[in-house]
Amino acid sequence: MSEDAQDVVLIVEDDPSILMVLSAYLSGEGYRVLQAENGEQAFEILASKPHLDMMITDFRLPGGISGVQIAEPAVKLRPELKVIFISGYPQEIRETDSPITRKAPILAKPFDLDVLQRIMQDMLS
Repeated sequence: MSEDAQDVVLIVEDDPSILMVLSAYLSGEGYRVLQAENGEQAFEILASKPHLDMMITDFRLPGGISGVQIAEPAVKLRPELKVIFISGYPQEIRETDSPITRKAPILAKPFDLDVLQRIMQDMLS
């Protein structure tokens, strides 16, 4: 992946250790990583960044906003945005019955980083 063709990934995750591991791994794989610890930060980034290729979001976030509630308007604004959900409670994501959850991959925590990378490559290619 050339330097000027980096895919930009927003990670929305409230657990600092998971956020750090994902950011370090994806940066090492050549992605440009943006981080948000909650819905408010995610919406600020979505509003200010003109280019995003993918969003990886936890479902349960502080402040009463779920990853689905962030992803739905994000995809309306940016139909080309790819979304992956990560959660210790994947069934809760499916139970929202949001159209986005029927298309987006849902990874149950803990998950293998190489599996995440393969899913990302498939979605971004």
